[in-house]
Amino acid sequence: MSLSGGTTLISKATKIVGDVHFSGSLEIEGVVEGNIIADGKGDAKVNVREKGRVKGDITAPLVMINGQVQGNVHSDKHIELAAKAVVEGNVHYHMIEMVKGSQVNGSLVYGTQASKPAEPEKVPAKAPGAAIVD
Repeated sequence: MSLSGGTTLISKATKIVGDVHFSGSLEIEGVVEGNIIADGKGDAKVNVREKGRVKGDITAPLVMINGQVQGNVHSDKHIELAAKAVVEGNVHYHMIEMVKGSQVNGSLVYGTQASKPAEPEKVPAKAPGAAIVD
């Protein structure tokens, strides 16, 4: 498989605080404290390696985890949880592969909307003393 956008490596001696937007392949051996978001559609891939840690949500078409994730994971293609994967959050998937030893401390949610985090419901503003009429 060829990934457009190249490969980005966050090495084990690196800590990033803030959201990471990427295309292509993102390899995480260090720590990311923020959300990881694949820009655009296609074949973007996140790989959280064994010593890698993410404190935030991951949203990408292809996700491979063998480290720790504290947050929700959203994928509309494929998620692979390797033997040392620990996810503390919900996993939203279309296709999932879990190896013996992997852990999910949350819900597994299957569906076509798996890659899109739910948007908060908009409540109409109400002026003081006014009534909302449908």
